[in-house]
Order: sequence, then structure tokens, then C-alpha cells
Amino acid sequence: MSLPDPSTVLEQLRRRNPTADPQRFLPDIHPVKIPRHVAIIMDGNGRWATKRGMPRALGHREGAKTVERILELAGNIGVEVLTLYSFSLENWRRPQEEIDALMALYVESIRLHADRLERDGIRFRQIGRKAGLPELVLAKGAELEERTRNNSRATLCLAVNYGGRAEIVDACRTLAQRVAAGQLKAEDITEDALAAGLYAPDLPDPDLLIRTAGESRISNFLLWQISYAEIHVTETLWPDFGETDFLAALRDFAGRTRKFGALSK
Repeated sequence: MSLPDPSTVLEQLRRRNPTADPQRFLPDIHPVKIPRHVAIIMDGNGRWATKRGMPRALGHREGAKTVERILELAGNIGVEVLTLYSFSLENWRRPQEEIDALMALYVESIRLHADRLERDGIRFRQIGRKAGLPELVLAKGAELEERTRNNSRATLCLAVNYGGRAEIVDACRTLAQRVAAGQLKAEDITEDALAAGLYAPDLPDPDLLIRTAGESRISNFLLWQISYAEIHVTETLWPDFGETDFLAALRDFAGRTRKFGALSK
């Protein structure tokens, strides 16, 4: 199947993101091969710190710096959505000291970068269950979502207090409530109806899932949405994940043949 004219693709991309320049970073890749949505399981912060004899909290701080770099790079390339697995439902099993440090870092990061996100046209989203999160985390997240709701250059979506199974359960509860209220018939429940009840139904499904630190697990992340995502695993620990690693993942993605269950054309 022939690819569209690169200039046509670039023109469409720059209508949303005027600063996007994928050919600067990936001159060997046709711009139509740039994934719209990249999801990342950011693994290895603790190991990075432990290897250096540092507290795990310092590893998370270094990981936060990586988020800044990759967000800027993804926007410059033209990636539309970047979803990061920040804190899972299972992470509550960690030592309380580490949990407190993570929550404090989250609030601090929002305070430090809110103005830049707003200025750079980045829309902020937070997905996950609200129950159990500190009030300040909820308040700061909601405030930044509102401040950036009309931005369209790119979207940064953070999964906080998130679990893929929990998200599907919550969507099913919404459907059950609609059926009980007589707003929906059971036989009218479709994949689209369930997807509409997910935490961010307006976002496109991830095209590419990246996992750092060499682990080959999905870890209960976006289970519904990554049904047909390409998966790229790197041995690099998240604090060390840089431009070379991200571009390697995009090149890997561009070299895949996505058939979605059909035969190659």
C-alpha cells in the first residue's frame, strides 16, 4: 500500500501542532509512521537509585526530569498524546515513606511546570481512581486540567492511582447503572458503549507502548486500550531514558506492519 505524500501529512500534523518537525529528528521515517499516542511504563527509578547508593526517592526525582525531556521531545516530533504510568493501585503496597515522597513529588512537579504546560499548549489529563488520593493531589491535578483544557498542541496524560482492571470494572458499573435506570438495554451494550465509560474516552488508543528497565510485563496498564498497540521493551532504566532511546522506540514502531487481525496488503 502506497504511503501519502509526506508534505500532506506534515501539513495536517502542523495544523494541530505548528512546532512539530518529525523530519528533523527522524529524517529516515515517513511522518505517517509517527505514532499518535505513546504510552510508557516508567520502570527503574528505584533500581537506578539503589545502584548508586541513593534513597529510592532520589531515583523518582531523576525520573521526573526524564518526563520533562521526553514530553518536550514527543511534542517536537509531533506525538499527539503521551500517557505515563505514574502510580498504580498496586503501588500502595510500597513503604509509606516512598508513597509520601511520590505524592509530594507529584504536587511539586505540577506547581513547577503548570505555567510551562499552559504556555506550550500542552493539555494535562489525569486518569485513575480518585478515592484514596490525597486531597492536594486531586486539587492540583484538577486545577491544571482546567487551566489547560483548551490546549491542543499535545496531551500529557498521567495515570495516577490507576489500574487497568479497575478502569474496566468502573466502566461496567456505569453501564450497569444506565441499564438499571432504564437508559440502556443490556443487548445494546457494545465495545463502543463500554469504551465510552473509560477514564479518557476522547483520547485515541495507544499505538506504541514502551516499557523501560527490561521488564516484559504490561502490569495492569491500559488493558483495554492497548489491545493492538505495538510493544517496545528497552533495558534502559527510566532516569537514563533519553532522546536516543525514544527515537529508537519510534523507529522500531515505524518498522512494524500493523495488520489488526487482517492480512498484509
